[in-house]
Amino acid sequence: MEAHSVTRKLAAIFHADVQGYSRLIGKDEVTTLRTVASYLEMMRTLVGQHGGRAIGSRGDSLLAEFPSVVEAVQGAVEMQQELRVRNAEMPVAQRVEFRIGINLGEVVVEGNEIYGDGVNIAVRLESMAEAGGICISAMVHDQVRNRLALRYEDLGEQTLKNIERPIRVWRVRVEESESPKSQVPSPTLRRVGSAHLRWVVAGLALVAGIIVTVRYVSLLTPSTQHPTPSTHPTLSTQDSTHSTAAVPAALPLPAKPSLVVLPFVNMSEDPVQAYFSDGLTEVLTGDLSKISSLFVIARNSAFTYKGKAVKVQDVGREMGVRYVLEGSVQKADQQVRIAAQLIDATTGYHLWSEQYDRPLKDIFKLQDEIVQRIVTTLRLQLTVEEQGIIVRKTTDNLEAYDAFLRGVAYCWLYTKEANVQARQMFEKAIELDSHYAEAYVGLGRTYYLEWILRWSTDPQTLERELALVRHAVALDDSLPAAHVSLSWIYTQQLQFDQAIAESERAVALDPNNADSYAAQAEVLQLAGRSEEALRAIEKAMRLDPRYPPWYLFELGVASRLTGRFAEAIAALQEAVRRSPNFTYAYLNLGLSYVLQWVSQQSPAAQTLEPAVAAAQRALALSDSLHWSHILLGFIYLTQQQYDQALAEMERAVALAPTEAASSAGLALVLSTVGRSDEALAAAAQALRLKTESGTVDEYFASVGEAYNLAGRPEEAIGPFKRYLTRYPNILGPHLTLAAVYSELGREVEARAEAAEVLRINSQFSLEVLRQRAPIKDPAMLERYLAALRKAGLK
Repeated sequence: MEAHSVTRKLAAIFHADVQGYSRLIGKDEVTTLRTVASYLEMMRTLVGQHGGRAIGSRGDSLLAEFPSVVEAVQGAVEMQQELRVRNAEMPVAQRVEFRIGINLGEVVVEGNEIYGDGVNIAVRLESMAEAGGICISAMVHDQVRNRLALRYEDLGEQTLKNIERPIRVWRVRVEESESPKSQVPSPTLRRVGSAHLRWVVAGLALVAGIIVTVRYVSLLTPSTQHPTPSTHPTLSTQDSTHSTAAVPAALPLPAKPSLVVLPFVNMSEDPVQAYFSDGLTEVLTGDLSKISSLFVIARNSAFTYKGKAVKVQDVGREMGVRYVLEGSVQKADQQVRIAAQLIDATTGYHLWSEQYDRPLKDIFKLQDEIVQRIVTTLRLQLTVEEQGIIVRKTTDNLEAYDAFLRGVAYCWLYTKEANVQARQMFEKAIELDSHYAEAYVGLGRTYYLEWILRWSTDPQTLERELALVRHAVALDDSLPAAHVSLSWIYTQQLQFDQAIAESERAVALDPNNADSYAAQAEVLQLAGRSEEALRAIEKAMRLDPRYPPWYLFELGVASRLTGRFAEAIAALQEAVRRSPNFTYAYLNLGLSYVLQWVSQQSPAAQTLEPAVAAAQRALALSDSLHWSHILLGFIYLTQQQYDQALAEMERAVALAPTEAASSAGLALVLSTVGRSDEALAAAAQALRLKTESGTVDEYFASVGEAYNLAGRPEEAIGPFKRYLTRYPNILGPHLTLAAVYSELGREVEARAEAAEVLRINSQFSLEVLRQRAPIKDPAMLERYLAALRKAGLK
């Protein structure tokens, strides 16, 4: 037997256990096992997010250690708050409540296990806690009482079983405490710094989409909460997908057969085997998703039902599908038992059900059998290509497949340590099967995650992902995840044509993958194809009705760039409500308010205060991000606070001297205050540079304005036309072009641009413009207004 080294160390020890587990098992074994497995998965995820290590979860308990007492208590409070939310959705008799104990003490470390009185005291403290409660030792209390916004109750000295001396115990009043999330900034947010958050959000969401679809990451910090429909008003009048009533209305059924695959229940004795049942769920979802004659709900929405007792009729209504596939998996030694059933959610009628008892080595054949049974039952028509994709084998090596599933599970934790473990698992899968294309994509994604979260500063990190993904495509060109990865890499290299081509290939291969559409929306936005981006994100939101906040962000940006400011504001407000640290959502929200106000499309009583609030929140989250200062500079300029506007734009240039948008913003402010020579120099600099993190050509509007105000109207025409080629529904450039053409005597073109202004806003008023235009020189303002009158505006 291999000997393990034994060491001693001081650690915060966490122990959790289910209250009344035997009673719950006796009443409803299947539901209890499903719920406990789901809750423990969430708790292990939170342990990792707070820097801890889960030692093990046996049955209904979880033991973990943390290097920080503060993180241990903070994580425990978040767990109980999340458990309370989840339990509220369940019948009282089925609610699973955990008790938690936390101690600070010396432990003996042997291999992966820990022992000693430090552990024993944590276990005894847990037994003293009430259901849904937390008890901590005096040593823990001394460390956290002034560092977390929590309330505590002194229970006095207590004699604990098998503990020699009495221990003073404190109860954490979870129900009375403010969430510690609001007190401690996300460590991940600090790591990212000035990276383009839009790339981080969607890029992370692609990291774990290796088997069939993309797992959602709650922006910069992983979410442990269920993605649920918003309770805000409807976000869009174009698509019922965006309905956000508290009790969501039934979504209309698609014209084609529609289905959701609910998470298969892990019936194995070991909860750790959940990765296998989840993996089977995703393989089935992925194979069915590739069938173009079928409509399949995204994994993100399907997994919100994990661990819950639900009615298939409710699932069908909430997801807008007719059919529900559900089942269970029991894996033991080299055998596997899978039960599956297909149900018509409109009637509750079972179309078919089957139980399979097979050797584990037959798992691939089993997956094919289930998919083929659904195809036959629903009488689906498959193309020749779809027939080939569905029956193809990704690997015949069961051990490689198992390592791959473990790698995906580690990816979902989104911690630096878990990413290392994921990489090891993918490398093991490749070692076992050098032709395993998905494993190469998975390995590439670990490098992407390392790069996007700045866990590595090695400039070759992204190149490693590119090499791995290209190798995967060489092995299997029909792998959607590989093409999504290539699309993102090309996007970040500003190679938009290649990026769009890869995104189109991914969607063609997997026409039901919601995150592929959302990622495509991002690429199209950055390439300046906003109307197409809007359609893509709306498609994604229908395939994933419980869409994550980054979908709302993509919807908001696409709406802003197409001139739908009210819809942009609604979507971005909901995005920041659901993800309060989403810097780029605040920036786009603030800019949407400004553009709505400048275009005279805002409600009559609205001021720029909401824009100011959004900009201030963005600055609070990331003062070193140049976009925050550009936005604030625009707001100050609109408020005619010229010195403050200039200071913010100069700050933006100092932070990002090679970013075209910084120089363009500075040029605009300098030209507005009459410093024409400097403005022209800054505008020329902007044209020499390029934007590394913004939407392509969007800064050309500021360059055009700068040239016009600096007395070079002819030179303003080119930048304006380039901007309007991509963003024809933004009023400002049309307005200035009308004035420019009018002053140049090009009356036909001036009137054409004035007509565009009225197309965008039929209520446009020169009198309102007089009050809001930030032109500092009164004579210049009057000349500007006179030119617009000549063009036909009033």
